[in-house]
Amino acid sequence: MAQRIVEMLVGRLITDEQFRRDFLDAPEQVLRELNDIGFELSRTEIAALMNTDASVWGRTANDIDPRLQKASLKNEARIS
Repeated sequence: MAQRIVEMLVGRLITDEQFRRDFLDAPEQVLRELNDIGFELSRTEIAALMNTDASVWGRTANDIDPRLQKASLKNEARIS
């Protein structure tokens, strides 16, 4: 089951802009909060996610078709 959770998190890091921002700002906190709601990750998986070069997530997100992205409008300037 843990591998499935890792796959889901990697997918979400690539496709969910706000989740990616939150993770890049505070990876340990995000992973702890996920653990608290039932996403059970081993220490090894947590360390691996936290030690992955942070630029991988954004680069990969930029390389996939934008239709697979969940854009975040949070903190975006509104154009009137």
